[in-house]
Amino acid sequence: MPDQAKLTQGSTLKHVVVMSFTNALGLMCMFLVDLVDMLFLSLLDEKEALAAVGYASTVMFFTISISIAVSVAATALVARAIGEGRIEEAKQRAVSVLVFGVLFSTAIVALLWPNVPMILSFIGASGHSLSLASGYLHILVLGMPAVMVAMISSGIMRALGDARRAMYATLIGGIINAVLDPIFIFSLGLGVEGAALASLIARLSMVLVSYYGVVYVHNMLGKFHISHFCRDIRPICVIALPTMLTNMSSPLGNAIVMEHSSTFGDDAVAAMAIIGRIIPVVFGGLFALSGAVGPILGQNYGAGHFDRMHRTIGSAVFYAFGYCLVLCTVLYLAQDWLVAIFHATKGTADLIHFFATYASFSFFFQSLLFIGIAVFNNLGKPFNGTLLNFGRAILGTWPLIIIFGWFMGAEGVLLGQAVGSVIFGCLGFFLGRRYIHTLEKKETRDLRVGNNRAYDDPLL
Repeated sequence: MPDQAKLTQGSTLKHVVVMSFTNALGLMCMFLVDLVDMLFLSLLDEKEALAAVGYASTVMFFTISISIAVSVAATALVARAIGEGRIEEAKQRAVSVLVFGVLFSTAIVALLWPNVPMILSFIGASGHSLSLASGYLHILVLGMPAVMVAMISSGIMRALGDARRAMYATLIGGIINAVLDPIFIFSLGLGVEGAALASLIARLSMVLVSYYGVVYVHNMLGKFHISHFCRDIRPICVIALPTMLTNMSSPLGNAIVMEHSSTFGDDAVAAMAIIGRIIPVVFGGLFALSGAVGPILGQNYGAGHFDRMHRTIGSAVFYAFGYCLVLCTVLYLAQDWLVAIFHATKGTADLIHFFATYASFSFFFQSLLFIGIAVFNNLGKPFNGTLLNFGRAILGTWPLIIIFGWFMGAEGVLLGQAVGSVIFGCLGFFLGRRYIHTLEKKETRDLRVGNNRAYDDPLL
């Protein structure tokens, strides 16, 4: 059990780097296995297999985004309580979010499973690709409750500042997946369905590792009480539901891109599927940034340390720029190798080259958006993050990829996405910084008149 809010002390840059790096290692390991899936499936010499996994992964991104949203609620609520010194309250909130997550994810599976072929058809899958994608997704979607528990447990540990142990679940799950992939795909001859089975078993293993950290290492689960659960549903929903919409806007944008790419043929779809696997592996450190900044902001807001909150935002930008500078250079230098290992056709290879050469640095601006969304999600205004991300997914994607695609073909789809990221990244960061200044002024004003922040806190 924590005896202090460790993120309220020490260097903010160190906290950002450590929290981001450890979270990124876990995420990149998980996504690296997805990339290995694509590599193994490319060896089957079946172009439809790559396209099928691309279609199915677009849907799986929705389910993973839902799990991440509930874990954000766990991180925000537990971190705030820890920062305020209310340990028992933090434990009650932790168990409430876990129960909420299991119930909600089970309901999603019951709704999604029978409608898999219809959903895949809607985003452009057809023929043999539809058949393969349906088999893949029918297996993988059954693991959603396991992913939910693992994500929430990792979010609780991040709220405590234990990013290293939070990393272990995805790291071990990724290793298990990588070991089982060639066995199921080739040795047992299961192909695409074998890749799905390997991923399902790996996700079940993640539950054991993450749950052990929360229960036996930190002793951070209180006893379940229905009255506490009913009380906590409101603050959970205040964060989780808007964050869920925020996270689903990214796969919505990806679905829009995948559907529009399908008009350029299977080569374009296969390229987008490969790029979709490359992005989380290369830029996992940026996707981890929001989860790293959130608990730091939450603990320091609970403790009333606004100076550290401002420094945290600056540290996050510094980290993101350095990360992009290094990784975009590596991606540029490795583009021919990526084309070779995926046995890409000329049309697919052209898109991979275009992404690595021109579009990749737009992820720095996406990181600015992630920082702004982390501010809103963890400081009581998650709906603002929802509007920003939906704005990027729709206004920053749909019209731009249509316009650029009209003039440049499939390459214009990638360029349109990049331009939208620049616009909404700058906007999101500006609004996030302004919101912290607003909270600071309100806190100062309330202290002068003797008001208690908790009376009008939307998270309580």
